[in-house]
Amino acid sequence: MVRDRTHLGRLTHLMKIALISPYDFPYPGGVTEHVIALARGARQHGHDVHILAACSGQQGDFIAQTRPVTRRVVSIPIAGAVARVGLSPLSYVRIKRILQREAFDVLHLHEPLTPSLTWWALLHARVQPQAVTVGTFHAYHERPNWLYAHSRPIFGKFFRRLDSLIAVSEAAYDFAHHLFPGDYRIIPNGVDLSRFGRDRHLAEDDPDRPLTILFVGRLDKRKGFKTLLEAYLRLKPDYPRLRLRVVGPFTPRECAPYQKIAEAQFVTGIEFVGYVSPERLPTFYHQADIFCAPSLGYESFGIVLLEAMAAGLPVVASDIAGYRTVLSDGQEGRLIPPGQPECLAEALRQLLNQPQQRQTMGQQGRLKASQYNWDQIVDQVLELYRETIELKTKARHTSPSQVEAGLGSPCITSG
Repeated sequence: MVRDRTHLGRLTHLMKIALISPYDFPYPGGVTEHVIALARGARQHGHDVHILAACSGQQGDFIAQTRPVTRRVVSIPIAGAVARVGLSPLSYVRIKRILQREAFDVLHLHEPLTPSLTWWALLHARVQPQAVTVGTFHAYHERPNWLYAHSRPIFGKFFRRLDSLIAVSEAAYDFAHHLFPGDYRIIPNGVDLSRFGRDRHLAEDDPDRPLTILFVGRLDKRKGFKTLLEAYLRLKPDYPRLRLRVVGPFTPRECAPYQKIAEAQFVTGIEFVGYVSPERLPTFYHQADIFCAPSLGYESFGIVLLEAMAAGLPVVASDIAGYRTVLSDGQEGRLIPPGQPECLAEALRQLLNQPQQRQTMGQQGRLKASQYNWDQIVDQVLELYRETIELKTKARHTSPSQVEAGLGSPCITSG
């Protein structure tokens, strides 16, 4: 590929980009979905994109386009979930070799302060002095993270190696900026409207069609599925044809306790689908009537909410910081107190009884989702790359005497 470097900051400048993720890439998750969408969008613009990540196995076509740095994955409990992080001493050497061999313009690190591949990439970034380092902060914790708080000097050394900073939401910004102040730009997650926004073919006036509540996600404690199950058990006697579909990367062992609870109360209509391919996932949204996200916290954004809204579904979600970013109570759906099955059941009941309200909220959701089209998000990220390259190029060509005179500065981000 011939890359035009004569017009930095212009659309004609093609870049070689490394997207680096600390997480096990075949295992579905918000960060992985973000990286895949960003890579796809940047490639459509003609850029040369390489994904560097841990890959414990093979799941999904996009894995073939990923460069596995390590196959060793460690499960780390954090924030009510289990993070599958690529952690291997060999990855330190492999990252260095890749950076020595490849001439990247951009090293874009997702969750850059996670002790894993992103650390090694920041340590070795100086072997490519022309490359800029961009960090995207995805996480949000209601309570201060003890690891970051007590190890700030160590994490700060890595943080200072980042040239530009991105937060995916106001919540993520608040969390990251509190611990590591800097000049962050908020660029949110996105949604593929062409993928999820197809018309749903449901016969609303068919009395025999089951009403379907959809849950998409893992069965980690923080996702709050137990709250939804308890709400469903309250609703089912009044809605015999009600159905709950549960989609996500969980195992039979993980869903067994919930199945036993339902069986003990002789409640039917719960379908644990498990993992579905990205190609099949939109179909489940299109076949549902209401989407429910009962998370207990630790959500910085809520990609699944955007997917549901793009599909025209009304959403009932927990009233937490990350979800308030994209959902307004009473407009695209309802926000309810987390961990309260009786409140969740009542909100679902109101929508089950009012098909017109479901339709209106679904239409408003589509309008909101259109503001997060991945095409627009990718353009914002690419523009940040160009600005950062231009600033770093100017800083490298600024003499010390000019810096002292205030005519230039090597600093790209504050903090």
